[in-house]
Amino acid sequence: MNSKLTETQQKAICSQLGNFKLNLLYKASIHGFTGAAFHQHCDNKSSTVSVGYNKSGHVFGGYTSQPFSQSRQFVNDNQAFLFSFSEEKLNTYPVTNAPYAVKMDMNSGPNFGNTLILVYKNQKKVYSNPGSFGGHLHSKYYNFTAEKMHGNDLDLTECEVYQVEESFQFENPWRTLNWNSEQKKKLMERIESYKPSISSVSEARVLLVGPVGAGKSSFFNSFKSIFKGHITSQATPGTSSTSVTTLFRSYSVIPGREGKSLPLVFCDTMGLEAEEKAGLNIAEISNIINGHIPDRYQFNSSVPLQSEAQGFRKNPELKDKIHCVAYVIDASKISIMSQNMEDKLKAIRKTVNSSGITQLVLLTKIDEVCPLVKEDITNVYKSIYIKELMQEASIRIGVPLFCVVPVKNYSEVLELDTNIDILLLSAVDQMLNLVDDFFDEQRE
Repeated sequence: MNSKLTETQQKAICSQLGNFKLNLLYKASIHGFTGAAFHQHCDNKSSTVSVGYNKSGHVFGGYTSQPFSQSRQFVNDNQAFLFSFSEEKLNTYPVTNAPYAVKMDMNSGPNFGNTLILVYKNQKKVYSNPGSFGGHLHSKYYNFTAEKMHGNDLDLTECEVYQVEESFQFENPWRTLNWNSEQKKKLMERIESYKPSISSVSEARVLLVGPVGAGKSSFFNSFKSIFKGHITSQATPGTSSTSVTTLFRSYSVIPGREGKSLPLVFCDTMGLEAEEKAGLNIAEISNIINGHIPDRYQFNSSVPLQSEAQGFRKNPELKDKIHCVAYVIDASKISIMSQNMEDKLKAIRKTVNSSGITQLVLLTKIDEVCPLVKEDITNVYKSIYIKELMQEASIRIGVPLFCVVPVKNYSEVLELDTNIDILLLSAVDQMLNLVDDFFDEQRE
């Protein structure tokens, strides 16, 4: 069924209700101008918007949060209102006597307090009683004029009833991102040409830290795949409940088959586990961010690397230290994160804060939690649910919302996808912006 209510008119009505959309339930020209047809398609469904159209071109109707039925009773609804359109402008008339907001009428269509009735007595007619006073059946439950409501034209050409449903997406993206090959090229060039603002440092070092299975290694592999031109798997991703990564690894990327490495190194750690004395030892974080731990160091969950141990870098320079920390968090688990895991992340953040290192959150597996994004990754910043998860990650991890970036890692497909690449590259671009912030702080 095609809606007669224009998109602009639907948006105007929904603006009164919140973040909702309208789903057409009943269309009189198809289902019939009868009370029986109306009730067959609309009973026991709430909330609804009922719309009448007349020969004079007026568009008018009402909203109720209560479900329709055939009880013949008045129903209380303090949220009900009538409306009319003056071209595309919405005029609303709130209920003035809520206990009589809606009448459940068997032989008519939508009945708003015996004040405005569509499909009146199984006819293509409108019943309108905007200003009568007297008994309770004729009281003025809504304040409107017949002229402004329907122009005194009581002949219906159409009647529609819509169910009000929660909308899972914003009308416009709340973050702007260009989804085209030119944008991908631009981001790749920006990353390749990046140059740290401190001359003694030749490359940015980003630490990836997060729970087991969140996608730390997969994120690096996905990023590397973009510059290699095919899916790669240098870092072994974990799928079990215990960390596959047991060594501290520093990964660089050489675009193509040969050439100069990108000015960016990703440092991968052992995964965090909720249980005490399991996974990455939180006491190790200070050694890592301050550059004391060498590449391929074997993690020990029980004991952190001691300063007198072989391989401990005693006098690290700025180029050896971490310049940005990225918390890699599984979007499907952020809401059910255990208190122990949250405490560990807070302890890490406290240590990182004391060193002045910039931080951000990589929210992974976004396609697994949102059908809208699974269908099309470019919907990521239109998804209300993804934004809510990002806001929750911001609160739980303790970083500003602009430091939370959603990504999708490559895990199943064999071919690269431009839109997935753009999301990954945008995340790395934001990392480099934060690295620059860290270097600016070091110079002051």
